[in-house]
Amino acid sequence: MASTVKYDWYQTDTTVTITVLLKNAAEKNYSVVLEQSKILLTADGIEPIAISLWDAINAEQSSHKASPSKVEIKLAKLIGHRWEALEKREAVLAAPEPTVKKNQHDWDKISKEIEKQEEEDKPEGEAAVQQLFRKIYADANEDTKKAMMKSFYESGGTVLSTNWSEVGAQKVDVKPPDGCEFKKWN
Repeated sequence: MASTVKYDWYQTDTTVTITVLLKNAAEKNYSVVLEQSKILLTADGIEPIAISLWDAINAEQSSHKASPSKVEIKLAKLIGHRWEALEKREAVLAAPEPTVKKNQHDWDKISKEIEKQEEEDKPEGEAAVQQLFRKIYADANEDTKKAMMKSFYESGGTVLSTNWSEVGAQKVDVKPPDGCEFKKWN
C-alpha cells in the first residue's frame, strides 16, 4: 500500500521551494514533472503528489534535488510577487474559515521532525568519522581542543591527539599510514 508523505513550502519574491520529506529519496526512483501551472512528484511506495500551483512558474528554470531525507523542488516564479498560498483554490471567496486554518503550519514541529529524521540517518564511512571528530571536539575541554589542533597541524594531518600534556611539550612528528611515504612539497 502506498503511503502518504509530508511536504511544506516557503517562498521569496522570485522562487517557491517545496520540501517533500522522503527518506532515501534517490533510492525510491522518484520523478518530478514540472509544468507552468502544476507539479507532479511520484516515487516508489508513496502516493503521487499533484499540486495545482497558485500562479505560473518557469518550468525550464525550475529544478529539484534529492538528499538523504527529502526532495527539494525549487520553482522559478514567472511573475515576481508573493503567493497567497501554494495551491490554487477553486472558490477563494467561498472558502470556509476552518479550511483556511487547516493550511497553517507549525514550523517548530516541522523543524523538529526534520532534525529527528536527520539524526536517524546515520552517516557512513568518511562522513561518520568526520562526525565523530566534530563531536569529540565540540564536547572537549580547552586543553583537548588545543591538543587536537596542534597535533593535526604539526603532523600535516597524519596525527590527531587529545592529550595536551603529551602534545604541548614537544613538536608532533608526521606519521603517515603504513605503506605510505610523507613528502614535503615546496
